[in-house]
Amino acid sequence: MAHGEHRYNVTVRWTGNLGAGTSGYREYGRDHVIQAVAKPEIAGSADAAFRGDATRWNPEDLFLGALSACHQLWYLHLCADAGVHVLAYRDEAHGTMLDSPGPGRFTEVVLRPRVVIRKGDDQALAAKLHHAAHEQCYIANSVNFPVRCEPVIEFADS
Repeated sequence: MAHGEHRYNVTVRWTGNLGAGTSGYREYGRDHVIQAVAKPEIAGSADAAFRGDATRWNPEDLFLGALSACHQLWYLHLCADAGVHVLAYRDEAHGTMLDSPGPGRFTEVVLRPRVVIRKGDDQALAAKLHHAAHEQCYIANSVNFPVRCEPVIEFADS
């Protein structure tokens, strides 16, 4: 793995001008498109609670997804190195955000990965590797609130 500084670039383009721009808080759409070179566009908006389109991804969804995906990728890497054969992985992540008169912020994220491993592999090690994955996750190391992990490790049927 390459060590050092890594840079990332995205473009966020607002598509919510309904004709009068931001002439008033209720006069513009929250729709936008998130782009990066060689990747499909993501249709974004604000959360429906903030006058956004509930059918589009919002920054909070994407943030929670980034935490979950980063943990998953580190976990799979560590399991591969440790000889634990992960056959399936699904995380039902949950984030809590405080929307207050001052600046809003996330107060907690709980990752709930459900992992299926090969029968006969070390289930205790598979559970322990979640802690190591959390320590390595770049995104979790960049936030100022708790990220908890409540994994369930199951053996494959066959």
